[in-house]
Amino acid sequence: MATISSADVARLRKVTMAGMMDCKKALEESNGDFDKAIEIIRKKGQAVANKRADRDATEGVVLSKVNAASNAGAIIVLNSETDFVAKNAEFISLATKILDLALAKAPSTLDELKSLPMENSTVGEKVTEFVGIIGEKMELAYYEKIAAAHVQAYIHPGNRLATLVGFSKSGLDIQVYKDIAMQVAAMNPVAVDKDDVPEKVIAQEIEIGKEQARRDGKPEEMLEKIAQGKLTKFYKESTLLNQEYVKDNKLSIRQYLQSVDKQLTVTAFKRYSLSL
Repeated sequence: MATISSADVARLRKVTMAGMMDCKKALEESNGDFDKAIEIIRKKGQAVANKRADRDATEGVVLSKVNAASNAGAIIVLNSETDFVAKNAEFISLATKILDLALAKAPSTLDELKSLPMENSTVGEKVTEFVGIIGEKMELAYYEKIAAAHVQAYIHPGNRLATLVGFSKSGLDIQVYKDIAMQVAAMNPVAVDKDDVPEKVIAQEIEIGKEQARRDGKPEEMLEKIAQGKLTKFYKESTLLNQEYVKDNKLSIRQYLQSVDKQLTVTAFKRYSLSL
């Protein structure tokens, strides 16, 4: 049997993020063959993943980040079964590495992100490997990106909520960008402006408005007008540019941005939250 040195174990642990004993056992089983040891750890991860496929992975971390030029950003969600694992430093480290790779490579879809090369495997395989290490289900569940003149990221303390916001103009006070990213986190808008709200959502809100008015005993011929009034209120409460600015409710977000710079507006945003 090959002699397994502590340096070999440390090297395998660095590549796979597996525990010291798991790495030692894999090297012993592979008779010191490094590539075979990696495969052993991967197969262990896949076996655990298969056993726990029907489990719910609703905990985890939500992370967002922008590039050095602040003109592109990405947001990802790495799910786990338990909050205990979500707070594990190595779990957060893996999520951060995936986010950095997403930011560097800008894949178009979540599936493309999972297929990107990462440390002698792919992102998807690396997540599966980690399943074998922690012993519970994990899932890379969400990925989105934004490119704009300026992109701002915000992660709420606890890593359970993050936002990403694109702006039409760069070079302004960074606090302006941060405040809007935090507004998106706090107020959970459904779209940037009225015209961006999906038709399905509009139809649903109109129907809800009609049903509420009908239950209140309003005449049938008045239902459409009442529903349209409620829709206007919905736009004000649920579209970012029309929302009240949380730091000054005398202004809408649109008015606040234009008070900073007439050309400044929000071009896009992404928001993801685990249940709080």
